[in-house]
Amino acid sequence: MLAERARAASHGLALATRAQKDRALEAMADALCTHEDAILAANAEDVARAEDGGAPPNIVDRLRLTPERLAGMAQGLREVAGLPDPVGEVVRGSTLANGLELRQVRVPFGVVGMIYEARPNVTADAAGICLKSGNAVLLRGSSSASASNAAIVAALRSAVADAGLESDVVQLVPADSRDTVKELMRARGLVDVLIPRGGAGLIRSVVEESTVPVIETGVGNCHVYVDRAADLDKALAIVVNAKTQRTSVCNAAESLLVHADVADAFLPRVVAALQDAGVTVHGDAAFQALDGVVPATDEDYAEEYLSLDISAAVVPDLEAAIRHIRRYSSQHTEAIVTEDLAAARHFTAAVDSAAVLVNASTRFTDGGEFGFGAEIGISTQKLHARGPMGLPEMTSTKYVVTGDGHVR
Repeated sequence: MLAERARAASHGLALATRAQKDRALEAMADALCTHEDAILAANAEDVARAEDGGAPPNIVDRLRLTPERLAGMAQGLREVAGLPDPVGEVVRGSTLANGLELRQVRVPFGVVGMIYEARPNVTADAAGICLKSGNAVLLRGSSSASASNAAIVAALRSAVADAGLESDVVQLVPADSRDTVKELMRARGLVDVLIPRGGAGLIRSVVEESTVPVIETGVGNCHVYVDRAADLDKALAIVVNAKTQRTSVCNAAESLLVHADVADAFLPRVVAALQDAGVTVHGDAAFQALDGVVPATDEDYAEEYLSLDISAAVVPDLEAAIRHIRRYSSQHTEAIVTEDLAAARHFTAAVDSAAVLVNASTRFTDGGEFGFGAEIGISTQKLHARGPMGLPEMTSTKYVVTGDGHVR
């Protein structure tokens, strides 16, 4: 029933003007602020339940909303409103030799299903991006965030209706049963695309079991490689920021690689700085020579910790760093710190991840930081969308062909 209502609402949304959609987005942002007390109270219920149930700190951090985070969600919606509308954009066009006018234009998917874990900010981000790109959205968050999501969606739906659009373009799928996830994954013909956002288990389950096409987002085993030509002050700041600025997100650094030529100078500095920030370093033999470093296993190098832990190794050269990344990376984000332009160019060409950064923290792989406004997720696949998914990635295309009595 929810999918059928979303399908019906999507037809009207596809014809909405940019002005109508932007008014709705501004109203949605205002609604988050107006209903701040109710949303934060609902979120407090979810957080208390998670803490009482012994949820890990990183999960609680992802779940928790604050006035600042709620204001950031509202600002993200306003930024999306200010972005160009992708719907109707001409991707390419030409006049064929026979006189036919050919245009490839962006169009909405129609109905997007979001299946995600304890991240209530995703509720607003997904609703805003889908609405701006002309898509109705079915939001299936986790039961751990059920009160938060219900309060957020209630505010958003009211705002959409007040702005003159069908409120059913934003709907919350009940999270009280696993069956609702299965129904969403089997709603081929009503739901056009599914986007899972969460841990590896959730993503794998949706990819393997869904009959609806899936845009796969991925976990983030992100690497920082400190090259022999690195400015070590820059490197220290980048590593500490990438690991500690917020540990529970997929663009936090989980692995550190250091060129052997700078290991003697850099390892004591970086280990001390990380340990001062509360980070446990899981290192190879070179790192283990320093106090407090624990031995790294093969599993450590493949781990997305989402905590104050990092794997670390010394590599003999740039090629060894690239081989290590190819073996263990989740193809999300990798960074190199170097003042050698040739090394930077080789690294960016050889490393096959959705985002590759030079002399910058992995924490910048984010739709907001890239200027996309909010993001729907970060895709690590290679079909259609890759990296932070903004408005254009939430569209398909169709060909519009205009003739003058042409026959073949």
